[in-house]
Amino acid sequence: MEKFKPLNSVALPIPRVNVDTDQIVPARFLKKPRSDDFGAYLFHDLRQVLDEKRYAGAKIVVAGRNFGCGSSREQAVWCLFDYGVRAVIAPSFGDIFFSNALKNGLLPVVLAEKVVSDLMDMRTIKIDLEAQSVNDIHHFDIAPFAKKCLLEGLDEIDFTLAQAERITAFEKSHQP
Repeated sequence: MEKFKPLNSVALPIPRVNVDTDQIVPARFLKKPRSDDFGAYLFHDLRQVLDEKRYAGAKIVVAGRNFGCGSSREQAVWCLFDYGVRAVIAPSFGDIFFSNALKNGLLPVVLAEKVVSDLMDMRTIKIDLEAQSVNDIHHFDIAPFAKKCLLEGLDEIDFTLAQAERITAFEKSHQP
């Protein structure tokens, strides 16, 4: 995974509520290998969302509530990440999407609906994961383990492998 660095980026507003994973990546692309550029499939059937030049290079999506609801397809996160998106701000997320995002280096930021509505009108947005803030004024919560992994660019396997010496020592101390 890439280390999550502070973002100051163009923001792509998606004011719809209940954007499900089938809208993010249509089912016909689910059998593609992870090595494919899934960014090419992002919002494939709603591509006009991405085609406006003013949103070119957006690394942040600002979305309506319940973003990423629906099925558990991890490919939805891959599409956003491969397209270049590093964070999604919304009032709420589908639970599985939220978990998949954190495990794949995409930061899901939950903020109040009024705040998200105001952010929809902003051209650029700043996210600082270390400070857990958006535009230096809106605080967001994140689990300490998820924050550590994102900041250090570790997935769960990398984190576990980094603990190899401690695991070995523990196993030796508990041998019969």
